[in-house]
Amino acid sequence: MNSGFTNLKQGGGIIIFIVLTGVAGFIGSNLAERLLREGHTVIGVDNFLTGSTVNIDNLLRSPNFKFIEHDVIYPLAIEGPVDWVMHFASPASPPKYLSYPIETMRVNSEGTMHLLYLAKEKQAAFFLASTSEIYGNPTVHPQPESYYGNVNSVGARSCYNEAKRYAEAITYWMNRKYGIPVRVIRIFNTFGPKMDLNDGRVITNFINEIMSKQNLTIYGDGRQTRSFQYIDDLLEGIVRLLSTTYEQPVNLGNPEEVTILEVAQILKELMKSNAQLEFLPLPEDDPRRRKPDITISRTIMDWEPAISLHDALARTIHYYQGQ
Repeated sequence: MNSGFTNLKQGGGIIIFIVLTGVAGFIGSNLAERLLREGHTVIGVDNFLTGSTVNIDNLLRSPNFKFIEHDVIYPLAIEGPVDWVMHFASPASPPKYLSYPIETMRVNSEGTMHLLYLAKEKQAAFFLASTSEIYGNPTVHPQPESYYGNVNSVGARSCYNEAKRYAEAITYWMNRKYGIPVRVIRIFNTFGPKMDLNDGRVITNFINEIMSKQNLTIYGDGRQTRSFQYIDDLLEGIVRLLSTTYEQPVNLGNPEEVTILEVAQILKELMKSNAQLEFLPLPEDDPRRRKPDITISRTIMDWEPAISLHDALARTIHYYQGQ
């Protein structure tokens, strides 16, 4: 079993066989592109609940890519060797997971369990894409991996954050009981090309509204903060973690904290828009502040975001304007 990750550009000469769920989603499709560029074989899995066929069009042209349409809440059969099972399947934006609450809970509970058993069967390592949402509306700031979170277990967002907390729990119990090598990342707000313009998260909302010449929708007073990272920085963090033996959760996010109002202003300037702001009530359990402590990622894999928010937004706007 190749429980590490070999970059062929560095002369390792070993092809890694990767099962990647959620491959038609925003992060999954970008990750598959990165892995294929580095010479690896990717078996992509998706049921298109929230993913898009457009996101995998270019992947299908690669001889090292195979696609399986499948819902991972049911067991998945894979022929041949597998080195990594990477679980990125799940609705991830509030509008999406609130539209599919039961499906969200099942893909992160039953889906995670079935994929862990697949990893056990194949003697493969398991990689879980978790989320900063497991911290809930945090009372500790910034949020280190040791923080247990402040989550409303019966609130509207519980279908996502509690499901991810369960996914982490079963991952570590399978690790303890069967010795499955695991890696777990907690992803903070990420954006970039291939993100659905109707995703429902703030950056795509603002870009969509400006392109449609609408007012910019601000929930609450707009002074709540987020930490936004560009997709390429996230992918770099994922690949670096694969090459380590570190098995505890790792935050991957940008420690640069900005308010929603500041994001709106940057986008208005970049897109030369005079859109007005329209304020609406804050959704239930919406966190007031969100900022990762990335001490662990800096220490174990020398990783931190390299792309500024301004440059990342400019690249993202360019992508959507070219669609």
